[in-house]
Amino acid sequence: MPKSIWLLVIGMLVNNIGNSLIWPINSVYIHDHLGQTLTVAGFILMINSGAGVLGSLIGGFLFDKIGGYKSIILGIGVTIFALTGLTLWHGWPHYVIFLTIMGFGSGIVFPSMFAMVGVLWPEGGRRGFNTLYIAQNVGVAIGPALAGPIAEFSFTYIFMANLGMYILFFLIAFFGYRNLEGKLPSKEKKENEIIIDKGKKDKSTLYSLLIVSSVFLLATIAYSQWASTMPAHMQGLGISLKEYGLVWTINGLLIITLQPLVSPLLNRYEHKIKYQLVVGVVIMMLSFVVIQFAESFTIFAIAMIIITMGEILVWPAIPAIASRLSPKGLEGMYQGVVTSFGSIGRMIGPFFGGVMVDQFNMETLLWVLCVIFIIAIIPCLLYDRPMKAKKL
Repeated sequence: MPKSIWLLVIGMLVNNIGNSLIWPINSVYIHDHLGQTLTVAGFILMINSGAGVLGSLIGGFLFDKIGGYKSIILGIGVTIFALTGLTLWHGWPHYVIFLTIMGFGSGIVFPSMFAMVGVLWPEGGRRGFNTLYIAQNVGVAIGPALAGPIAEFSFTYIFMANLGMYILFFLIAFFGYRNLEGKLPSKEKKENEIIIDKGKKDKSTLYSLLIVSSVFLLATIAYSQWASTMPAHMQGLGISLKEYGLVWTINGLLIITLQPLVSPLLNRYEHKIKYQLVVGVVIMMLSFVVIQFAESFTIFAIAMIIITMGEILVWPAIPAIASRLSPKGLEGMYQGVVTSFGSIGRMIGPFFGGVMVDQFNMETLLWVLCVIFIIAIIPCLLYDRPMKAKKL
């Protein structure tokens, strides 16, 4: 794997360690320490993810216009500003304001990271995206494991640690990413502009992108419950915040272990990627069936193992499909669309879950989530229809 990809992988790791320190405790902090209902907590997380949607779209646009380095530096700078404010003022309503700005800054970063992998290592195929995905989940394994014990001691140290990780990420990006982008000669730029114009006129790949992105949207609505309604539900059953963090550590360690073993097999059957999506979505749905009967940490851990096996098949496949669909010069926009759909799922999910639990109960929410996964199977099977119709 090229050195440039390793630099992106290290940056993604540091970024996700920081992010995963704070998101597992968001609902608990808003509910228990700021005295708000789960519905309000879900609404605040919806605002955070809404800002992430806007950031993702802007980040993808900026990647195509000014390049990945400047886009990433801008996103990190905005996030550092927000985390500085959050460290100093994390009462009500300051928490909401800075969490929203943080969502916007993080949103700018992610599409540029994924687009850079596709542009810098096109011959790597899905391997670059799989490695970036593993790096994300190494962060998920480390962050929540640290977040639980730190939060039980002091929430302020959570915000300080997140700020520290983002400063480290800024240094990695500032010194490491500056020379990753070579400027195209004028002739290549002109040819590239023709390709971009052609890509804009040919809408079939964009329609396919929107359809496959809807899988990401629906699956993320359900998956986001693990970071929103689930910690409060587990605490209601007498499961500690520390044990909740351990569930995410299991998730990260499984991905680190299984993804390298599964990747060669998936690469071999890359032409059947839509069926990979279907299998992954069904497996993720089964985890929520198991949660219906969960009353102990062990059953929740089993449910997390199941959903992890599903996400290994689904999460890295979607940006890889987006990279395959994107015309030259529009890589940032296509990754921005995918990332924004995930952010919309994280925006809707916590609020939707909070309302369902407050108005009905956790059991009703879990069955509704199973229905959402069943619906998600349809776009898995149909996303390539627009391109097939164009060929006819």
